[in-house]
Amino acid sequence: MDATPQTGAPADDTRRHAARGRRPSRLPLVLVLGSLTALGPLTIDLYLPALPRVSTDLHVSQAVTQLTLTAFMVGIALGQLVIGPLSDTLGRRRPLLTGLSVYVVAGALCALAPDPAVLIGMRLVQGLAGAAGIVIARAVVRDLYDGLAAARLLSSLMLVSGTAPILAPVLGAQLLRLTSWRGVFVTLTLLGLAILGATAALLTETLPPQERRRGGLPATLRTMRELVGDRSFTGYLLTGSLGFAALFAYIAGSSFTLQEIYGASPQTYSLLFGLNSLGMVATGQLNGKLLLGRYPSHRVLATGLAVLAAAGAALVLLVTTTHAGLPWIAVAFFLTACPVGMILPTTTALSLQRAPHAAGSASALLGTTQFLMGALAPALAGLGGQSTALPMAMSVLGLAVAAAGCFLALCRPWQAGPDPLTR
Repeated sequence: MDATPQTGAPADDTRRHAARGRRPSRLPLVLVLGSLTALGPLTIDLYLPALPRVSTDLHVSQAVTQLTLTAFMVGIALGQLVIGPLSDTLGRRRPLLTGLSVYVVAGALCALAPDPAVLIGMRLVQGLAGAAGIVIARAVVRDLYDGLAAARLLSSLMLVSGTAPILAPVLGAQLLRLTSWRGVFVTLTLLGLAILGATAALLTETLPPQERRRGGLPATLRTMRELVGDRSFTGYLLTGSLGFAALFAYIAGSSFTLQEIYGASPQTYSLLFGLNSLGMVATGQLNGKLLLGRYPSHRVLATGLAVLAAAGAALVLLVTTTHAGLPWIAVAFFLTACPVGMILPTTTALSLQRAPHAAGSASALLGTTQFLMGALAPALAGLGGQSTALPMAMSVLGLAVAAAGCFLALCRPWQAGPDPLTR
């Protein structure tokens, strides 16, 4: 395998070990970093049930209301490209606390928005600021841990961040029984304040001044170019992002497939969706606590990719077989969600392992690529309209095969030698 790119001057091991000796205890670290990672999905999913009310209250079409979601997604994707490299230069705490503070202000302004233009603009700002939590949380993991320990911590974070998409729509619906859509943004503002306070109190600076990057924008662009030019880094990045996109294709198509084609009630759909999300979280814990360290990381990753591809193939067969019932399609969806709990933490850890001195920049590339590919997946899944679920199934299968192809072609696991997470 090609050598790790030299994206900065080698850190002094003594100083790095001293910095890691000051890291917080594991439980507060998992809770804080998990909350930072979950803030983005929470801001999307808690708000989803309020979309019709926003449309009615502001007297705009659903298409205009959907722009509030699009603006947030664009902001959270682009914000990572800015904040990640910035945290390599300024340290982790300042950009993180600033981003959370701006998130809180933007959330309050969303609650007070007098018209859709202001709401869309503030959602864009909210996304740009909320990106700080996602991108810096991964960089902090890389600052404090190497290899296998980093992979295990990333798997543990799924226990916190993975429950957000499960609970948020339910909580959002309950909030709307007590308040208006503006109250949802007040809730998000208070949540942002709580996470800001916990972060300020519990998370110390993890990137000492002597390990920060210098050189401004030219150095940042050079670092990005070096990372993308590293075959293995790009392989892990694309493998994880394509696996993430396969998950989004399933999410985008599952509601229509289960309810309109297979006759599931909204309650049954919610139960199945929650079960699949819990399966993904449980697989993430299995990945970190039992699989990684006992088996080579490339073998664990290959297994996850194989299960995802098999689930995609099963979906294609089931949606083209009219007599297949709801239990069979539900099993195939479950097997689609679960391996993502193995793929994402493992590819993230392997990617960050390639960039020990530019974790912020590497995290930015990871996050932005994942969100952009995830945003394209629903469009692929909906190509056939509402008459067939085949495009959704084909999207899951195609993205899974593409992820496996990138892993084999760019990472070349048969040439990897010792496990990259333990050597």
